[in-house]
Amino acid sequence: MFTGIVEERGEVVDLERLGDSAQLTVRGPLVASDARRGDSIAVNGCCLTVIGLAAEDGLFTADVMAETLSRTALGAVTPGQLVNLERSVPATGRLGGHIVQGHVDGTGRVLRRDSTPQWDLVEFALPATLARYVAEKGSIAVDGVSLTVVDVRDLPEPAFTVALIPTTLDGTTLGHKRVGDEVNLEVDVIAKYLERLGTAASAQAPRQGAPA
Repeated sequence: MFTGIVEERGEVVDLERLGDSAQLTVRGPLVASDARRGDSIAVNGCCLTVIGLAAEDGLFTADVMAETLSRTALGAVTPGQLVNLERSVPATGRLGGHIVQGHVDGTGRVLRRDSTPQWDLVEFALPATLARYVAEKGSIAVDGVSLTVVDVRDLPEPAFTVALIPTTLDGTTLGHKRVGDEVNLEVDVIAKYLERLGTAASAQAPRQGAPA
């Protein structure tokens, strides 16, 4: 599990295609410093398992499965590109952001960016299938960054707005995203479970007029 508090910006060193999968090598001195094979590291919000390390060079390698390549923006990364990195949170750690699984639900894109001296307001389009999980003042992870939703709209296409403070602009890749750029989205897992519980309860409820 993660919290959406990015620890460092890493650099993609290589993305080696292996048929329907790939191996991703990233330079991230902080997260690689105490990593071990089998550990989980979120790369732009995608939970990946460490399979190789060169800690002295600040490098780690992870497998990227076909499901991840098809549902996230990781398949399009190139050497030299910066990515957000976060190690999995220990049981005794602080939940500084919100509960982030590292299971990307889909991708969105930057629609608009308005800069002010104090912060940036950024609007993202999101898939219609995810819009119902996004609520004003709720939480969402964008490229692995825990953010609070400022507002939501449904037309002319589903979209939400967030405010990026200087710390987020300086310490994550979101400070460099431009209109049209693709991002990974993970909606609040609690919203998904609540929907599932409600659907299951409705399906099990006796129909009107039917014997209980």
